[in-house]
Amino acid sequence: MDENEISFKIRGAIFKVYNNLGPGLLESVYVAAIQFELRKEGLKVNREVPVPVYYEGEKLEVGFRLDLLIEDKVIIEVKSVENLAEVHHKQTITYLKLTKLKLAILVNFNVENITSGIYRKVNGL
Repeated sequence: MDENEISFKIRGAIFKVYNNLGPGLLESVYVAAIQFELRKEGLKVNREVPVPVYYEGEKLEVGFRLDLLIEDKVIIEVKSVENLAEVHHKQTITYLKLTKLKLAILVNFNVENITSGIYRKVNGL
């Protein structure tokens, strides 16, 4: 399954979660619900995936965690904020570069219409 096929299933899961739970909950609730929906679809879903950071060839004693990693190919970054800031978009692009993955979905669940809260970020796709 390629990134675009995975992305299609992710969007379906996001819509289903939003329609069932609505806006305004904690990010962790949406992450768990998306994980549940995608696993029902038979996809491999990893949550809170640690990603090391290297600087000038040295592994730093810090890192970050991806909210969700689907099929080891697509990152889902979940937010539930009043407004996404530019830094949220840049952070998602940085995650793609550091992991050398090609596709990420940034989603903000704190919106009136979930369609306006989904952003596709690419890294050479």
